Amino acid sequence: MSVQSPLIAVPRKTTTDVDWATPIRHVIAASYGEDPNSYAEECAVLQRCRQDAVRGAGNDQTARDLLYKYFGQLELLELRFAEIKVSFPWNDAFTDKLTTQTSLAFEKASIIHLISSILSSLAQSASRSDPEGLKRAYYNPRATAGMLTYINENFLHAPSTDLSREVVHLLIGIMMAQAAEIFTEKLVEEKKSASLVARSANQTASMYTSVVDEMKEFQGKGVFDRNWLYVLQIKAKLFGSLTQYYKATSDSAAGKHGTALVRLKIANSLIQDAQKQASSFIYTFVAASTPSLPHDAANALNEIVKAHATVCGEAKEQAVKDNDLIYHEVLPSEASLPAIEKLPPAAPITIQDVYGNQEVTKLIGPDIFLRLVPLAVHESASVYSEEKAKLVRAEVDKVELAEGEIQAGLDHLNLPEEIDRWRQFLEGDTNDDVPLSQQLKSLVDSVGDVRQVENDLGRLDGERGACERELRELNGALDAESRECERMRAKYTPNFTQSPSGPQTANLRSNLSANLSALSSASTSDAHLQSLWQSIQPSISLLSSGPSNLERAARDITEGNSQKIDKTVSLLDLDDEEVDRKALGQEEKDALRKAVDDGREKLDRLKKIRAERDEVLRDLKEKIQTDDVSNLLLLNRRSQNVEPQLFASELEKFRPYQTRLAAAVSASRSILQELDMLVAQVHKGTGFREILRKEKDRQRIIRDWEKRLIEAGESYAEIRAGLGKGLSYYDSLRRVIEDLRMEVQRFTNSREQERRNMVSDIETRQRLGGTSPSTGGVVANRGLEERLAALKMEAPPQPPRLGTTSTPNLPPPPGRGSSNVTSSYLPPPPPPKPQSNPYDFSTLAGFGSFATPSVSSPQHVYPSQPQQAYNQQSYIPPQQNPYYPPPPSRPTYASPPFAPQQPPMQSGHSPYAPPPGHAPQPQQPQYPSSQNQQQRQGYEYPGYGQQGGYGGGYGQY
Repeated sequence: MSVQSPLIAVPRKTTTDVDWATPIRHVIAASYGEDPNSYAEECAVLQRCRQDAVRGAGNDQTARDLLYKYFGQLELLELRFAEIKVSFPWNDAFTDKLTTQTSLAFEKASIIHLISSILSSLAQSASRSDPEGLKRAYYNPRATAGMLTYINENFLHAPSTDLSREVVHLLIGIMMAQAAEIFTEKLVEEKKSASLVARSANQTASMYTSVVDEMKEFQGKGVFDRNWLYVLQIKAKLFGSLTQYYKATSDSAAGKHGTALVRLKIANSLIQDAQKQASSFIYTFVAASTPSLPHDAANALNEIVKAHATVCGEAKEQAVKDNDLIYHEVLPSEASLPAIEKLPPAAPITIQDVYGNQEVTKLIGPDIFLRLVPLAVHESASVYSEEKAKLVRAEVDKVELAEGEIQAGLDHLNLPEEIDRWRQFLEGDTNDDVPLSQQLKSLVDSVGDVRQVENDLGRLDGERGACERELRELNGALDAESRECERMRAKYTPNFTQSPSGPQTANLRSNLSANLSALSSASTSDAHLQSLWQSIQPSISLLSSGPSNLERAARDITEGNSQKIDKTVSLLDLDDEEVDRKALGQEEKDALRKAVDDGREKLDRLKKIRAERDEVLRDLKEKIQTDDVSNLLLLNRRSQNVEPQLFASELEKFRPYQTRLAAAVSASRSILQELDMLVAQVHKGTGFREILRKEKDRQRIIRDWEKRLIEAGESYAEIRAGLGKGLSYYDSLRRVIEDLRMEVQRFTNSREQERRNMVSDIETRQRLGGTSPSTGGVVANRGLEERLAALKMEAPPQPPRLGTTSTPNLPPPPGRGSSNVTSSYLPPPPPPKPQSNPYDFSTLAGFGSFATPSVSSPQHVYPSQPQQAYNQQSYIPPQQNPYYPPPPSRPTYASPPFAPQQPPMQSGHSPYAPPPGHAPQPQQPQYPSSQNQQQRQGYEYPGYGQQGGYGGGYGQY
């Protein structure tokens, strides 16, 4: 067809600019509580998007794309600002009347109407002579009808004429009739069967006739252009004529010549009427007054009608001649002709179909206000995120469980090492190197130089001996001072009034004795250390020799070298190791070789499956991480109970990943079972079982040897710890002994000075009095001196030699009935206490720098009267002894053992007893006795490690 049939386009609505920014800023501030200034750019983008869409562009296709984008953004905008109020001014497309509303729905309906206008214009301008143009011409009218249908279904109360239901319904009918017209043209152009063309043309004629009837109702209302009515009437008669013409052609081909002739007469009559209207339309049509029609609409329509009229006239004349000359059929009446079927019309293209196109989605682009998400959408997105997290956790748990099963299975089967061992058996390349455990290798690195341990053991012996000598020297100094005091008392009696030193040195002697006892217990610990070291020294020497020597020793053990192996390894365990391994039979070798190949292949396949499984799991995590359904939730936020279905459908996206993971897990388990069967089959061989037995024996011997070395290493660590604590203990004891030494020196020096002063005073008084001791007195004194010389001042019992655990005690005083010398003894020291912990420093809580006593020490009060003569003193029981200090309260913390307490000194007063007639004696220093300590069980240094002092035992086995 050389001339293209004119199509009607929907008139366009017009508008002016609106202000989007101000209302949006108010809503953001009021409803979202965010800073509106942070969305200024988004507001500007939306404003520019509307301007570009409604102002039009250089061509209809660009304008259509801009309108698609703007309407898509309006849909997204409504999800966030449903109640926004913006003044939208729009002019009616037919009456040009201005209508202004603040509803977002009015803006959307107007934009859709404008889109339908653009689409109808594109259909009108499309060239139907080429296939692409024909497709666009057929698509756009149906898309226009779909857009207009959306307006009628969703906007019930039209504020303007062009949006009213009647007008929109009429426009839909026109668009669908034009689409049917284009389809009929295509059938004619492609020379389809006459019956098919007749059916399509009948449908088109029916649709045009219906539209003409609807439009007649609008006559006189000034809505539609009257030229539309002319075009629609002409097309209705044209396609009615086409229907009868092609049906006549079909009937003639079927031998119904009479019926065909009648239909040709009807077609000719219809086209003659159409031709008359088309000829009249040429003179009445003014293109400038009807922009919705092509400028050549009248001429094109007239040409089409004229051409069809010529064809119909010729066909009718030929049919009349044929019937008169040939067929002579009786012509039926028009009313008796059968009705012509109609071809079902094409459906409109809905707006959902239009926006479902990927190209249209790309045109819309991302949501302008993507950052502004309602709280309800956030909550729903959080629920969806938790669903995704559950899915991921479930898959991760499955993968981890499968990986654990694989690793446990491989460890149980000792793969791939077992296959390497099979290969070595086949190649005869058995490795004599003995693999050492990681624990043993770490132990080799931690042993270090053993000479330091031997040096520390020597230091322990030296320190212990030095401490013992110093303690005994201090005991000897106290004994010497006591003998000197009694000698002076015997010489200058009764004028020598210095108090006996026994009560005053009771605490010092008790401290010295307790320290000696503790030293004896420490000696036991030292001996245990020495014994333990001697038992493990060969093993430690081997460990300290380095990894290479250790591996050589392991090889010696496995080879059964009786001169090199550990003496604790039984040679009976090695009797089979020196015998050559029994050779495998040829059949077993072949089976083993095949098993090696199969095992390697299965392990490689298992490795690939594990790698693929991990890769799929990573992809699943990334996919879930990037998945976002916020837009879908926004689109469906007004729907009720849509979340479960939406989440279920969205989670289906991850189903392929789950399927692949399940397949990988199943495949790995299957391969593991095959490997288990393969290993079991290999181990069934007689020769191989014998080899395995010998290998197991060899491994058992090595493991036992390693176990002994590890136990020696643990003992070595305990020895080193014990040496450190023991040396620390002796350092502390040295400080305690030094404090005792200073105290003993102060005591002996003060007592010696006191005796000198007293002797000087006695001798001076005797010289001034002019008297001299009587002969009887001299004789008595001499006898007393002889008895004193005969009397042995025994030192306190010596503590047992180092290594014993007995506690030394001071000797009890003689009885009442003894000589005058013995009567001068004050009460004995307290009864022996249970053996205390020799390393417990708690008794020094009241001495020097070790601790500050919680209460002051009890002090002795000497009588102000002159003391009795030495030979007249009576024995005082222990409970009445004023010089025996009460036991101090037990301190709540431990201190270094038996450090002396400094005697209280007062300025301007002498600490010694004054001669008779002087002022009351000053307070005497007191030394707290040691406390009863329960000795720790096991091997330890007593007193070391307790809270508040140097502590208790440093090691226990």
